[in-house]
Amino acid sequence: DCLAVQTFVGAEGQLSSLKNLSDMVNLGSRYSIPTMGVIAVGKEMERTDRFFKLATRIVAELGANIIKSYYCDNFEEVVAACPVPIVVAGGKKLPENEAMTLAYKAISGGAKGLDMGRNIFQSQHPMEMARSIGKIVHEGFTDKEAFEFYNDLIH
Repeated sequence: DCLAVQTFVGAEGQLSSLKNLSDMVNLGSRYSIPTMGVIAVGKEMERTDRFFKLATRIVAELGANIIKSYYCDNFEEVVAACPVPIVVAGGKKLPENEAMTLAYKAISGGAKGLDMGRNIFQSQHPMEMARSIGKIVHEGFTDKEAFEFYNDLIH
């Protein structure tokens, strides 16, 4: 369990969202509840490795214990620049095999976990999808192995 606080680094609402994060980090610390800083990406915001390196570092320096961010090119550099664990968001609904590729790339790139959301609950087979993503995160499956596992489960 943790507090999750959305931040808007480089966008309208940046100052108030970062103050809110700082306040929640302090409150969470008082009650031994970790805080997850969520990196928001609006339509106008860039989604480059440079942006994610800066945004994750800022949120971590403000005290977040874990960061929810997005996968990008050079993701390994984003992870290396961030002093706390990163969880990757699943983003928009993808076909199952593409979601597994995203999951595999994120975990291979150093993410400590995934928040796949709609890529699981909007799947035709959400339980099987969750189990298959779990194979990537916890058992070291490749995306291809996980998709084969998924297909075996649904057939």
